[in-house]
Amino acid sequence: MNVALAFASTALGVWSLAALVPAPSQRGGGLMALGISLGRRLRPGAVAPRDLQSRIAAAGAPGGIGLREVMGLKVAGAVGFAAFALPVAAVLPGRLGIVAIALAPVAGFMAPDLWLTRRARQRAGHIRRELPAMLDLLRVSVESGLSLGAALGEVGQRTRGPLAREWVRVGRECALGIPLSCGLAGLVSRAPLPEVEALAAAVQRAARHGAPLGATLEAQARDARMARRRRIQEQAAKAAPKIQLVVALLLVPSVLMLVAAALAAALLNGHGPPI
Repeated sequence: MNVALAFASTALGVWSLAALVPAPSQRGGGLMALGISLGRRLRPGAVAPRDLQSRIAAAGAPGGIGLREVMGLKVAGAVGFAAFALPVAAVLPGRLGIVAIALAPVAGFMAPDLWLTRRARQRAGHIRRELPAMLDLLRVSVESGLSLGAALGEVGQRTRGPLAREWVRVGRECALGIPLSCGLAGLVSRAPLPEVEALAAAVQRAARHGAPLGATLEAQARDARMARRRRIQEQAAKAAPKIQLVVALLLVPSVLMLVAAALAAALLNGHGPPI
């Protein structure tokens, strides 16, 4: 009973932390606001390594947060989980309380990393869905006479989604005089997907060798569609064993229980004492 109560309390704490992290369009409150406020007070040299910065960029910097805000969230999460673990540890049997107190700050410190990973995965899925159609629009814009930088900005302004926002940013950078190669490098760092990396490499090769850019973009759109089709087929193939597991663990036992109940009722009515 104590173990079940502790498990439920821990799950409630994790859910509460996830609920306190708002969507990018919302302003933070609670633990989010506390973490951001704490992160802004950190020294610039005391913030996180570069791989955390790349994960924030891959997640789209939700809510406009940066390294210092994420580090503040990690510190606030560690302190909050440690405080939450104290009453939970009191009901755990034996040495599990000590283990819970020791692991709770680690879990709180790693919770923002899990949130960033989930956001990056969702953002990558949106980008993969948008890429083929936007590449077709980009090809039409380039073939109509626009430069690649201007075409990226125009297509981004006429569409929606994370990839459209990134293309608008590249178009604005090119309009300010930043080389297209630097803009594409920034695009790859903010959207580290094989399809985006292939697009940037193909555009640079076409510019280097003088190949027609329209044909290059058409080939990239075709490859992006084929890659998405393969990914969907792989996900469908992985779903079949999961469905079979659900059938084996839930549906089959429930049907067997119904059959057993029917057999038991028939035996009791046929051979039991008269009512």
